[in-house]
Amino acid sequence: MVFDNIVIGAGPGGYHLAADLAAKGESVAIVERDRLGGTCLNRGCIPTKCLAATASANLAVLSAPKLGIEPFDVCINFPAAVERMRSVMDGLRDGVSSVLGKCQVINGDAGLTRLDSGSVAVKVGDETYEAAKRIIIATGSRPAVLPIPGAELAMTSDEALSLETLPASMVIVGGGVIGMEFASIFSALGVKVTVIEFCKEILPPFDSEVAKRLRTTLSRRGIDIITSAAVKSLVPNGDLIAVTYEGKRGEAVVEAEKVIMAVGRRPVLPDGLEEAGIKLTPKGFIEVDDMMRTSVPGIYAVGDVNGLSMLAHSAYAHGRVVAEEDPGLFNRDCVPSIVFTEPEVAMVGPTAAELQARGEDVTIIKRPFASNGKAQAMGHADGVLKMVARAGDGVLLSATIMGPHAADLIAEATLHVSYGTPVSKIPRTIHAHPTLSEIFC
Repeated sequence: MVFDNIVIGAGPGGYHLAADLAAKGESVAIVERDRLGGTCLNRGCIPTKCLAATASANLAVLSAPKLGIEPFDVCINFPAAVERMRSVMDGLRDGVSSVLGKCQVINGDAGLTRLDSGSVAVKVGDETYEAAKRIIIATGSRPAVLPIPGAELAMTSDEALSLETLPASMVIVGGGVIGMEFASIFSALGVKVTVIEFCKEILPPFDSEVAKRLRTTLSRRGIDIITSAAVKSLVPNGDLIAVTYEGKRGEAVVEAEKVIMAVGRRPVLPDGLEEAGIKLTPKGFIEVDDMMRTSVPGIYAVGDVNGLSMLAHSAYAHGRVVAEEDPGLFNRDCVPSIVFTEPEVAMVGPTAAELQARGEDVTIIKRPFASNGKAQAMGHADGVLKMVARAGDGVLLSATIMGPHAADLIAEATLHVSYGTPVSKIPRTIHAHPTLSEIFC
């Protein structure tokens, strides 16, 4: 069977691209071996944000007395929170199915195969499908696991989202985005959480000053955060798991009921890449150019599998590059990144240190949330906006926000970074008062 386009993987990059191509009148087949929506909808963005909402609600109740509400007993019904999470996922999955209404959805495990003619086709079971225009690989990524003794005792982020009951204690190996989100969520739900991070600071890709500020805030909430530490082994000890790590003061052990390993992600590669002649990067991702083209004409790779920027919204952007044949639709320096901790952290653009390493002369502007009337009224004034501008013309090059609704506020910074707005011109746009957006003025 021949289609104009065959998309392998129905995650954010795959299903949006498939729908866009179908809307142009092209025939599209999309192959998915699991559930529509990929990691983001089923094992990542959406379920974690559902649990983060529950965690945030509990923290709001606990802080209610400072807003003049008398304390009352609170009971966390975790099974009900999990049921709500699954209901949200089911509804959104139905939405993805509707978006793909003009596409042929094929359930199965797809691989690449080379035909006698020399062209590359997609094989699903005993069926072979040919693409007249494009084959797009959008197979995403899966959690990485440390090669250490006892690693099988730990959960990945996938299994952590399948918990039916809350443990009393938890160790999270990895203080990156995924690790810190889980730490914030489970701590807010009453779990005793310890984070062990290999680097000298949590959130290694983020601005180190803001990351340190978040670490201090979360530590005050009772999360134990151990940095500059390498986990060596996991060993069962009755109902607990003993985690041995090498830290600043030598070897030490911490025990917990559950361990989550959050040490990054690796690409999910379909079978047949070598047969098709597709090149990989030194880190094992599919190599692409600025048009998302692989080393084989007519074959593209979008989303996590190409390693350019492992975020759902980056995958959307990769797909738009392919659909509209415009490489300008994806610029890594203009991709926002968000950590849904409490408080939230968000950033766009290179950090000041990265810009300086590129030879840029920069100016740093800081705006504390303590000076923002809305933040004070909300009772969430702990945070900061840190903007990095080019010294010569004042153009905003990057911004990092820690504070209330940082995930939403970063959109304004992203717009200014994308269009090269000088920081001095941002206040010329009238910002409503009192709002958190005034932090930019």
